[in-house]
Amino acid sequence: MIWTVAVDAPLPPLSYEIPEAWNPERGQSVIVPLGSRRVHGLLLNPASDAHSTNSSATKFTIKRAVSPAADRPRLEEARLQWLEWLAKYYIHSLGETAELSFPPLAKSGGRRKSKKSALINANSIQSAGNAPAFELNPAQREAARAISDAEGFHAHLLFGVTGSGKTEVYLECIQRQLALGRQALVLVPEIALTPQLIDRFAARLGERIAVIHSHLTPREKTDNWWRAQSAEADVLIGARSALFCPMPNLGLIIIDEEHEASFKQDESLRYHARDAAIVLAQKLKVPIVLGSATPSLETWHNALSGKYQRHDLPARATNASMPEIHVIDLRSQREKEKIAGRRDNDRPFWISKELQFALTDTLERGEQAALFLNRRGIAQSVFCPACGTKAECPNCAVSLTLHGRSHLVCHYCDYHETKKEICGECKEGEPQPLGLGTELLENDLRSLFPAARLARMDRDEIRSREDLEAAIRGVEQREVDVLIGTQMIAKGLDFPGLTLVGLVMADVAFNLPDFRASERAFQLLTQVAGRSGRHLEGRRGQVFIQTYNPTHAAIRFTLAHDYEGFAREELSFRSDLNYPPAQRLVALRFAGPDADETLSTASRVGSLARQLIEIAPFAGRGLDVLGPAASPLAKLRNQFRFQMFIKGQDAPALARTLSEAIDKNRKKLPPKVKIHIDVDAHHLL
Repeated sequence: MIWTVAVDAPLPPLSYEIPEAWNPERGQSVIVPLGSRRVHGLLLNPASDAHSTNSSATKFTIKRAVSPAADRPRLEEARLQWLEWLAKYYIHSLGETAELSFPPLAKSGGRRKSKKSALINANSIQSAGNAPAFELNPAQREAARAISDAEGFHAHLLFGVTGSGKTEVYLECIQRQLALGRQALVLVPEIALTPQLIDRFAARLGERIAVIHSHLTPREKTDNWWRAQSAEADVLIGARSALFCPMPNLGLIIIDEEHEASFKQDESLRYHARDAAIVLAQKLKVPIVLGSATPSLETWHNALSGKYQRHDLPARATNASMPEIHVIDLRSQREKEKIAGRRDNDRPFWISKELQFALTDTLERGEQAALFLNRRGIAQSVFCPACGTKAECPNCAVSLTLHGRSHLVCHYCDYHETKKEICGECKEGEPQPLGLGTELLENDLRSLFPAARLARMDRDEIRSREDLEAAIRGVEQREVDVLIGTQMIAKGLDFPGLTLVGLVMADVAFNLPDFRASERAFQLLTQVAGRSGRHLEGRRGQVFIQTYNPTHAAIRFTLAHDYEGFAREELSFRSDLNYPPAQRLVALRFAGPDADETLSTASRVGSLARQLIEIAPFAGRGLDVLGPAASPLAKLRNQFRFQMFIKGQDAPALARTLSEAIDKNRKKLPPKVKIHIDVDAHHLL
């Protein structure tokens, strides 16, 4: 029998001879020869007689498959159709897309039956069933009822303020599915969210939970994959890749913090886990819940249009009030100090008097505080005051970040060098740090509050799963007085003792060359502020936002706790400029070792795209091609980068046609220039 097979390679499906004795079925995995290698493949359809006759006539030899892939289950039809949609929509080979559906290691080799997740806290499991059931408030109860009563596919937006108890609604919906013998999938955007979430789920549901994310070892991932695939686990919690685990009885999908940009994959298959999960739910005919206090404008637009059912949680579940937000205008602060002719010598330059006093009061009350700054290190650059030369990465068009006293690092390619005492250019000036980072905050706070117990959560400090669990446990058990961190601490974490949050420099997120910059800034400010005072009674948590731009829209609407007002203003702006969600956006990125050659290639592809727009089926479809132009990060890892954009409702269809044209003319293009097509692009730097 001749079958078309999707092979694990950047190729279209190929034809192979499959022995009838294998009882081949669509969705079955096999091992096939490919050149000198053997690779996995997925059976698609029996080839037609005409196809096999044509192959013989053109003197192609149909190779025989090596063997069935016995350690891989057959994929069901609905999931296989979903994989085919993913490959087509995101312009990726079907075989490589399908490969994501299987674990990194073989099933054999150390897996023990009933091995529970390595991340589940034993104390949480022991408390399962013993803790009193959580009493949902009326809004939570109504949301859970409406989600659970809907049969078949429905998309639900659970729109609740920070601390409104969205997780309790998830748990209630999951328990209803488990009672029907079904499984549930919960996707979270950040590894930092999983330890707390797993403990809460284990305390309620017991040990029948599996976990998949990047901080697990390949064996742990494989074991957890099999527990979910065999229905040994009822609930799978994980990052975006967990979406591909073929759970046999899946009855509910939950996307927590659905607005997070980390749900978008930037390499290989450039899929968005939220959007892909919605299509999977459609194929499987199951409900999907998107939860957020600050929904993405795409999701909000769909809720306004009636595509998604919206359920509101307008108040915090603990009856705690929303935090009181103070905006500190750093411009007037500096002006007052200039007029006075002095400033407090014992106060670091980055902290205002108001934030310092609030931090002192919080520590004196024995409560916890968190300081947020989305920059690592001591300073984001080092420059020579004599000649103005900056320390820059030789491989990337970015400044080197200072860590410690003399360690200069590139956060993109990991290039390292030691800070020189004398400038290498002018041989006179002494290079000085410029700016600030979380490491500097920690050093200054140790001097300012020597008795305070500090912890820092950023990528420099948190390098493993154990580091992450220890940091979160330290804050939960009140072993930490002040938590300092980047966006790792901004989302989803719930610390009962945390009553003060300081955003040290809100402006970091404002002025990026990305039309989503304001949306992401508002989401970040709201989410960080939402960590404060979630369990306070009788008074409100405190939030201090330090900024040089106090009238920025993201700050104005954060101050008023007004997501709907922000969304209304931002959607109007997007509509005027035909940016998503008003139109679709596809990015084409070009990278190569020679700038002129790379730009020339981008220009040729841009001309081809404009020619395609003028012919059927794209004529008159309102498509725009922008660029090409240098990317904001014009050079990374010794590759010069250019990009262009296609805007319009038919942008993904044009991108697919353009991709086919590029493939046909690949030999005419410089081999060293890489071309990547990103459908529904989210990261534009």
